[in-house]
Amino acid sequence: MQQTSLHPMLNVAIKAARAAGAIMNRASLDLEALRINTKSPNDFVTEVDHACEGVIIETLLGAYPDHGILAEESGRTHGAKHSEYVWIIDPLDGTTNFIHGFPVYCVSIALAFRGKVEQAVVYDPTRNDLFYATKGRGAYLNDKRLRVSRRTRMSDALIGTGFPFRRGDNFKRYVKMFEEVMQQCAGLRRPGAAALDLCYVAAGYYDAFFETGLQPWDVAAGSLIVTEAGGLVGNFTGEADFLHQREVVAGTPRIYAPLVQTLAPYTRVIKEEDLNAPATAATTDAAAASPAPAPVAKKRGPVRLKKDAQATPKGDDAPV
Repeated sequence: MQQTSLHPMLNVAIKAARAAGAIMNRASLDLEALRINTKSPNDFVTEVDHACEGVIIETLLGAYPDHGILAEESGRTHGAKHSEYVWIIDPLDGTTNFIHGFPVYCVSIALAFRGKVEQAVVYDPTRNDLFYATKGRGAYLNDKRLRVSRRTRMSDALIGTGFPFRRGDNFKRYVKMFEEVMQQCAGLRRPGAAALDLCYVAAGYYDAFFETGLQPWDVAAGSLIVTEAGGLVGNFTGEADFLHQREVVAGTPRIYAPLVQTLAPYTRVIKEEDLNAPATAATTDAAAASPAPAPVAKKRGPVRLKKDAQATPKGDDAPV
C-alpha cells in the first residue's frame, strides 16, 4: 500500500530523479554519440553523468536553496556549505553499464539532516522502477511496501556483490572472500550498480549484498531503503560506520549475521597506500559530510558526525 502522502522533500527528490532518468533514456537511444572520459583506469564519466547531476542540483536547489549538496562529479561546489541539510547525489550509478547499453543503472538521491539520512530515492529509468523511503515511514517500490526476504539459511540465499576494479583494490584477497561466500550460498550476482543492489535487498530479490570501495553517494539512499524495509546495514564487522571504511554489508537479519561472520576476516581489503593517497575535493567532502546509517547489530545507536569534523580521505573517486 502506498503512503497516503509523501514528505515534501521526498517529492522534490522524486521529481529530480525522474528528470535525470529522462536524460538517461534519451541518451541511451544513441550511445555512439556519447563523449566518454576516464577519471581513472576502469572508472568512466560521460556527458550524461554531468547533465543528470546538473538537472538534479537545479531541481533540489530550486526548491531548497539553503540546502547543501554533495554530488559525485562536483563534490560540494554547489549549495550552502554549512547547512544542516545535505543532499547526497549519484547522478548515474552504473556508468560502465550505461555506456555499454547494459540496462542496469540508476540515479540515487538522499537527504541527510545533521548527518543522518532521512529521505531516499533510487530510480531505475530502464524499468521505471522508483524505490523510495522516508525515515520511520517504511520503504516502497512504486506503490508497493517493501520488506526484506524471510530466508533464514545461507544455503538458500542469493547474494549480490561488486567486483574490485581500481588501482589499490586487493584482488587476490577479494577472490578468497568471493570463494568463501560462494560456497555457502545459493548464488552470487554482480549487476554493477550498488544503489540498485541495495534496493534489491530491500525488495527481497537478494537476501544480502556486500561490496568494497564504495563512496557515500553510492550507498546513502540505498542504505535507508534497506533499513526501512527491515534489513540491516553495516561494515564487514557489523558496525554502523561503513561509510568511512569503503565496505558495506546489507541483508535480511538472519542472513546478515552469518555473512558478517564470514566477511569479518576480510575487513579493510583496500590497500593502505590507496587509503593514504591524495584525495580529490569530492572525496574529502564525502568523508566530512557523509551521513550516519541506521543502527545495526554489534553497535547500538546511530553514528553521528560532528558538524565540522574532517575525516581522513578514503581513496579514489567512486566506482561506476
